[in-house]
Amino acid sequence: MSDPSSQPEPLEPLADELEELDPTPDDAEETAAAPTETPPGPIIVFNHVNIGFNDRPVLEDVSFTVDRGQTLCILGRSGVGKSVSLRLLMGFLKPDSGSILVEGREITDLDEEGMRAVRKRITMVFQNGALFDSLSVRENVAFPLRERGGLADDQVDQIVNRLIGLVGAEDVTENLPASLSTGRKRAVAIARALAAQPEVVLYDEPTTMVDPLIARRLGNLIQRLKRQLGFTSIVVTHDVRFAESLADTVLFLDQCRARYFGPLAGFVTSADPDIQEFLALDAYILPLE
Repeated sequence: MSDPSSQPEPLEPLADELEELDPTPDDAEETAAAPTETPPGPIIVFNHVNIGFNDRPVLEDVSFTVDRGQTLCILGRSGVGKSVSLRLLMGFLKPDSGSILVEGREITDLDEEGMRAVRKRITMVFQNGALFDSLSVRENVAFPLRERGGLADDQVDQIVNRLIGLVGAEDVTENLPASLSTGRKRAVAIARALAAQPEVVLYDEPTTMVDPLIARRLGNLIQRLKRQLGFTSIVVTHDVRFAESLADTVLFLDQCRARYFGPLAGFVTSADPDIQEFLALDAYILPLE
């Protein structure tokens, strides 16, 4: 896969093409559900969220916010609820208590139909890519466009080509997912996520089981999407170096709770012994400007 940080293709035309993917909905209920203007304040708010499974707490009294156009990295050891936070935001799970707001709208009491409207604004890139095994790379990326409707075949082809080129997968367009490496699957999953024209992209452990070079390329791609297309991102990771390259803010989860929420510089210099132990175990020494 070509390094997306080298000689990047301008994305402004892509932004114009993606804008075309939002035809006026015919369904009056969807129109009514869509906000008519951008609410003030953070795009995502977790307020005192609690959830557990089989009498075992997973998140306890967790609160954080994500501002529009910013990147939040959620850090912590395995099993502390990092990915659960993303699944709560997608509506795959419901909290036991607490509030989750998306663009000022409470989502914890929404039914599946209501969550479908939220998922038009928020999309998730899963660890395994969650690609359709029987569809080629091209067909996977095209799927959200065809599902949404309103575009001619040549328009779909044009946008798919741009998205595949953006993630450096031009040489595998007709391949099935089973033939792709883990890094390639995640790059294609990002392209498919972009085809849904989201406002927020969630990344679940994008660097797990990929080598450092692919991890850096994925990080560069996420940064470019933020910088040039203005996406809001939440990145779940255990990799502090990866977070250092992306984060505007950091949420550190430890023993079911939000142990730290704030700038990355404050996190790596924190006097909290549990944070320092986490940094030491991962053997990270980050240079701070």
